[in-house]
Amino acid sequence: MYSTPGWNRSARIWQRCADRNKKENNALARKVKQQQKADKAEPREKRKMARNTGSSSGSTPAASSSGSGAAAAAAAAAAASNAKQKRSPGFSLSSNLILDKWKTMIGCVCLAIASYFGYLGYLETRVNTPFDHQKMVVHAGLEQPDRYWGSYRPLTYFGMKTRDPHSLVMGLMWYTPSNLGPGGQGIRHWCEQGDKLDSYGWTHHDGRSFGVQEIQDLPFELKTSFVKYPEGKQYGGDWTARISVRNTTRAWDKSISLIWYVALDERTNGHIKYVSDDKSPEPGVYGEAQGLGEFQVRFHAVKGKILHKSYLSTVAPSLAKLKDTLFSHFRAFADKRGNRFIGLPGEIVSQNGLPSTNPEPNFIAIQITAEVDFTLDITYQSTSGFSLGESIPKPPTGRAYQESLQAKIAQFEQRFEDRFQLKQTGHSPEEVRFARNALSNLLGGIGYFYGSSRVQSVYTKNPVPYWKAPLYTAVPSRSFFPRGFLWDEGFHGLLISAWDVDIELDIICHWFDLLNVEGWIPREQILGVEALAKVPEEFVTQRNSNANPPTFFLTLKKLLTSHRAELSQNGRLATLERLYPRVQAWFNWFNTTQKGELMGTYLWRGRNATTMRELNPKSLSSGLDDYPRASHPTDKERHLDLRCWIALAAGVMAELSTLLGKDDAKYYETASYLTDNVRLNRLHLAPYSEQYADWGLHTDQVKLKRPPSMAPQQQQRHHHHHYQQPEMERVTGEEPTYQFVDSTFGYVSLFPLLLEQLDHDSPYLTKLLHDLRDPEQLWTNYGLRSLSKRSPLYMKRNTEHDPPYWRGPIWININYLAAKALHHYGKIEGPNAELARQIYAELRDNLVGNILRQYKRSGYLWEQYDDTTGEGKGCNPFTGWTATVVLLMAEQF
Repeated sequence: MYSTPGWNRSARIWQRCADRNKKENNALARKVKQQQKADKAEPREKRKMARNTGSSSGSTPAASSSGSGAAAAAAAAAAASNAKQKRSPGFSLSSNLILDKWKTMIGCVCLAIASYFGYLGYLETRVNTPFDHQKMVVHAGLEQPDRYWGSYRPLTYFGMKTRDPHSLVMGLMWYTPSNLGPGGQGIRHWCEQGDKLDSYGWTHHDGRSFGVQEIQDLPFELKTSFVKYPEGKQYGGDWTARISVRNTTRAWDKSISLIWYVALDERTNGHIKYVSDDKSPEPGVYGEAQGLGEFQVRFHAVKGKILHKSYLSTVAPSLAKLKDTLFSHFRAFADKRGNRFIGLPGEIVSQNGLPSTNPEPNFIAIQITAEVDFTLDITYQSTSGFSLGESIPKPPTGRAYQESLQAKIAQFEQRFEDRFQLKQTGHSPEEVRFARNALSNLLGGIGYFYGSSRVQSVYTKNPVPYWKAPLYTAVPSRSFFPRGFLWDEGFHGLLISAWDVDIELDIICHWFDLLNVEGWIPREQILGVEALAKVPEEFVTQRNSNANPPTFFLTLKKLLTSHRAELSQNGRLATLERLYPRVQAWFNWFNTTQKGELMGTYLWRGRNATTMRELNPKSLSSGLDDYPRASHPTDKERHLDLRCWIALAAGVMAELSTLLGKDDAKYYETASYLTDNVRLNRLHLAPYSEQYADWGLHTDQVKLKRPPSMAPQQQQRHHHHHYQQPEMERVTGEEPTYQFVDSTFGYVSLFPLLLEQLDHDSPYLTKLLHDLRDPEQLWTNYGLRSLSKRSPLYMKRNTEHDPPYWRGPIWININYLAAKALHHYGKIEGPNAELARQIYAELRDNLVGNILRQYKRSGYLWEQYDDTTGEGKGCNPFTGWTATVVLLMAEQF
């Protein structure tokens, strides 16, 4: 269907073979014709000679007779000789021709085999070949100095780094000596649900210049903040970070140990050293690195009493092993009064007791054990670009820092009100504070990663590395998902673009630089050793047949509608011009690789058709994981939600093409075709239930059952091998048939409504509105549940180990789309407008009210919410798409 370089090369090789064959065959034909002419001419010459000989003879009959016998013998001999001569060239010619033909055929076969394997090799490399066009990220690193430094390590409670691929990193650890356990238990570093903190999160963060975070680790409350000072300096300037600790109860814990570290990535080109108190009046970490120049990190106790101070300067095996390295070097110390402290031993330039081959440290940690209440300021000072003896400005500490921080907070709160107008629309101070926290957590969760994904295509025998690339992206959850997820990021972009269009465009640019030559983007980005350490091995490899909902089209649609005026300023249209060929390739990839057997049908690839463990094989690529589909996956399936996503994408491509003056006709035609309600109903409207549904090979008669156990005597024989019960397997009670999967009603059934593709006066829209408002189906007092209570798999486990995920709980991203769609249909006068307005008002109140209640109760935004109690479930904090509650409050769609 498409012309590719591989096919072109093969075609040229075959053409050359064909041309050579043709030439050889023509030469052969000419030789044969010449021989045939010679054969015909020879008998005529002989007859002529014979006549001439006979007429000139004057012999007697006897003599004549005898002469004629001799002549006959001579003639016979001559004829035999002639025949022999005639046969010999003919035989030689034909054998040569046969040999030539064989040589040609063998050559062609060899060329065919070579071109086949060459083409296979070419196909193998496509999965990890970048899209061949101008890069999206044209201003990186120090070219954007205001965003060079930042809290770009979302997996840590508090960490700083630059937007440089091999940046050094800094971060905070802390522990209470009385809570320190084996293996480093009790040391806080990475955000872990197992730490069971009472709450943590950013209360203010603008994504650019400052942030304030509160951490409740009872009995202590920690506050971490930072302000950047980029003015008048090279390399992104200076910053100050503050860590304050206070005891919120009368508990016995009076001291806390704070650890601030500086570490080099394995590819950081630079060095660091610790200058101790007794060697300098300004102790701290001094260093130099590419991308930073020379710098100094110093520590200033602003409030409270330091009980003990120590440091570690050593070689850590990896950024993923910093906590382990630190814990393995803890020592017990006693002061002059006999008080015992856990501390660090100073310079340790050996590994496993042996002298290190690289004695230069890559990890320096400073521990300060102090009585609470305690406040520590940490300053980062860039010292490059100044002549000897010139006074180098220092970042502020103490009261001066406090004043600059308060100014930043005031600016942030005013800008927040200007953008979202929550006070103006009657929200309480508590609700406004909650919304600010939600936005700040999303912005404070933006990270900067660098590395390569592990990918695989059907043409690669084993996984192969993607090219190394940076990724600037928000993350769904700092504790559980501290990395980039493709379909989450489209939802994140709806809120980020409302706050700062340029940050969102920069995020989009980084994601689309990950597009390969096929037009595919890996759906989960696990870049760098720290990100990899948080992911189970089975989820690391990304397969290029598998998609993920193209939610960036939601973000682009919002940019094209709500931010159109901003797009025409500051070179933003040039960014969209660079984006266009990439987003075009992405759309084409979806529209070709995910299409079904019938025109206008699509299916999510990657479902496991052979598994016996799953009640309903998951469709991870759809983003809805265990949401029930056809029970028996086949290539004939039709997935309703994917059709709707591609229809949305076609519409946005049309709008973008029009804006940029490109050919938009084909996209308008595709969008019109896919949103045509008659065609949609023919392919996806179940005639009996009159509900929209998937279609495929399906039966509801499935259940998980444990295979029969071994007989008791067999169990006895296997006793010393720790006999385990066999895992539960799926049992099918009847033969599946091709049908609409309409016994399942839930989020997928709503997609023609969610993406606003139903005609506003459609009777099926009326039915959909009534069905989603039915408490026995999707309606709850906390939002829309993901699966109807009447559906056969409602709240059913998918395997004995996998609890229901998208089979009942309430998810905020889909509820946001539902509220947005109801708001849309409520504005179009017609038979459904009044009902849409009524349901919208109720749904919005239910969602905002419950998310706020759960935040006050638990201290977190959650991944999902229980459909019977409204309680937060899944992982926390989940300030990814759950943060779209801010847009619900502001009614910004």
